[in-house]
Amino acid sequence: MGKKDFKRQGSSNYKRVKDSWRKPKGGDSKIRKEKKGKPKLVKVGYRKPESERGLHPSGYREVLVDNPQEVEEVDPEKQAIRIASAVGKRKRIKIIEKAKENGIKVLNIRRERRESGNTETDGG
Repeated sequence: MGKKDFKRQGSSNYKRVKDSWRKPKGGDSKIRKEKKGKPKLVKVGYRKPESERGLHPSGYREVLVDNPQEVEEVDPEKQAIRIASAVGKRKRIKIIEKAKENGIKVLNIRRERRESGNTETDGG
């Protein structure tokens, strides 16, 4: 069974109401009263299986990495790394290189590409 989509009340009727879930609070709300034929209400029973909980959408388990030595302890089959925000540019590049050598997925590598962009064309 796939992931259940819970949509916000009225999101299908109005463009200004986004899909992101909000609890229905109206006094006469059919969704709040859980009437038959209406969208389902978010409840604890819709929880994911224990094996899927805490996984990144890519399917890997996330590991926070602060230095290149920590990359060696990561299992490339089941885990992906996220580089800590406090890591500087030089160490970040070393971590990414070591991850590529070991075949490990880096979840926040995009930030590095943005920083190393051509600065001459920026802010014309």
